[in-house]
Amino acid sequence: MSTTTSATTATKPPQGEMQRGLKNRHLQLIAIGGAIGTGLFLGSGKLISVSGPSIIFVYMVIGFFVFFIMRALGELLLSNLHYKTFGDIAKDMLGPWAGFFVSWNYWFSWVIACVADIVAITAYVQWFNADIPSWLPALIAVVVLTVLNLQPVKWFGETEFWFAIIKIVAILGLIAVGIVLILTRFQSPDGDTATLWNLWEHGGMFPMGASGFVLGFQMGIFSFIGVELVGTAAAETENPRKTLPKAINSIVARILIFYVGALIVIMSVTPWDKIEPGKSPFVSTLAIAGFGLAAFAIQLVVLSSAASSANSGLYSGTRMLFGLSKDGHAPKGFAMTSRQGVPTKAVFFTCVFLFSAIPLLFAGDEVIAAFTFVSSMCATLILFTWGSIVVSYIVYLRRYPEKHRASKFKMPLARVAPWLVLAFFVFIAGTLIYGDDTRLPFLAAPVWFLILAVLWQLQKRKLQREGRPLTAPIPTIAHPLDEDE
Repeated sequence: MSTTTSATTATKPPQGEMQRGLKNRHLQLIAIGGAIGTGLFLGSGKLISVSGPSIIFVYMVIGFFVFFIMRALGELLLSNLHYKTFGDIAKDMLGPWAGFFVSWNYWFSWVIACVADIVAITAYVQWFNADIPSWLPALIAVVVLTVLNLQPVKWFGETEFWFAIIKIVAILGLIAVGIVLILTRFQSPDGDTATLWNLWEHGGMFPMGASGFVLGFQMGIFSFIGVELVGTAAAETENPRKTLPKAINSIVARILIFYVGALIVIMSVTPWDKIEPGKSPFVSTLAIAGFGLAAFAIQLVVLSSAASSANSGLYSGTRMLFGLSKDGHAPKGFAMTSRQGVPTKAVFFTCVFLFSAIPLLFAGDEVIAAFTFVSSMCATLILFTWGSIVVSYIVYLRRYPEKHRASKFKMPLARVAPWLVLAFFVFIAGTLIYGDDTRLPFLAAPVWFLILAVLWQLQKRKLQREGRPLTAPIPTIAHPLDEDE
């Protein structure tokens, strides 16, 4: 494909199609932004109160398995660049029903995640002024998110690029300040000295025992929701064969720096048992250390982080609706795009559900309770999505061994790792049932899957009556964009 043709395609997508308007720098920063979300900034306070310093190991274990999930996803996406979403992979490897279930479930999980982010935005805004009514920042957030997602995909990429830059600079700044405080043995107004010894001097690394460590996985998994966003964004990225492997391979370094590094610094500066679970430890750490203006700045950062997470979730959810419509699994209007390649009707439809954050705020006793409920529900649903990726990879290995051998981005330990990941998912499900505040959201999830099963049977019979295929076929030939690679 010539350079001229590529440029034309990028600016004028075919009618009813999305465009490859994301560049390498966009995808790399989207990958980072997806791994640094509301779960880290707001949820880590609750996690620290439950698990203590062992939360460091919780994040390391989850990150280990997430890396294998992403490597499986990367190999699958690059095996056929006609795959646009996880739903495409599932329907091709597991059948039309799987594409229906995975796509609708992922859309719904992002609706819930966006609601969680809007709840978090409310908490951050009320930090500045507790008298602000909770419905006002939620309403403004939904309107702004709608406007942002009606823009061409290149503007989404640009927005997320700068959102991610803000998060990276803030966390690296926090780590740098924390290291200085530790080296100078800074003493807070409460008499606490900043030292690495705080990690084990307040009950040890596992102060809550094995049960506290296990419970840390409940909300810990929510912190990583969004890391798979690079798989959705790859469909609208230039040269995915070059950019996707770079984004996925950097996951381990991101987890070590942004999760493990940040939490080690936080719990070294402030003993873990003095961190309030209902507040962001990033803000409270700097405030306790006497950096009032820095805490104010961090509060703005975590506010932008929640907005970034919601923006990414809305983007990903609307692309799922676009794919569902193409398959005949959703109203055909969701496949309609603007001249810039944006599925506008899918955007408006998804945004309507975000208003549910407003009554949720009134129903909960406090913001953190509402956040815990919706994040636990989201964690349950994302296990299904991640599980579909792993199961699809197992089928791919058996069905296309020649593609695996020829792949330039093979998943490490391909024969063993998928089964270890699935076993880990069973463990996570057990922790969600074990926790008092996560049990109800987990047990409510089967109701959603029952609804999906009924809807699939109705849609299946409708397509059969109309003589239409149960799903749109996916070409197996290489994508034209690969011809010059």
